[in-house]
Amino acid sequence: MGAGVVKKSGGGGRRGRRRGHSSAMADINITPFVDVMLVLLIIFMVAAPMLTVGVPIQLPETAAASLPTEQEEPLAITIAADGKLFLMNSEADEAALIPQLQAIAAERTSDKIFLRADGTVPYERVAQVMGALNAGGFRNIGLVTDSNGPLMGAAAGGGAAAPNE
Repeated sequence: MGAGVVKKSGGGGRRGRRRGHSSAMADINITPFVDVMLVLLIIFMVAAPMLTVGVPIQLPETAAASLPTEQEEPLAITIAADGKLFLMNSEADEAALIPQLQAIAAERTSDKIFLRADGTVPYERVAQVMGALNAGGFRNIGLVTDSNGPLMGAAAGGGAAAPNE
């Protein structure tokens, strides 16, 4: 080597590379992925309660326990507060309800029908619908209520009897 010539070593690392020549980055930036997943989680948490579509009614509350779940969803008839009948989630004509049910029941394995009625519907109206179902050949009818209601006597202020231990 000549006098006055200083040779620099490459040094290695990123300092030795020229601008414009970059290599592929080996690390995955996971922050945007986590951000997207959190946004989707929030969207689904907000939207999930809206996916349950049904006729809005106020069910009466009772102390009865809920029934075990079945493989096939039972047919549901709803009596709204204004007295209108609904088969599952669509409004049904009173005269055509029994023939519709019979046609649907012919293709099903379960003969169970759930009768839901708003708590403000008179008992007479509920009894009329139950009688029509019975006359149409449907004997397995279940009344749907909310299960966290008071025991007999507790609603009238008489207090409920303590269960046997």
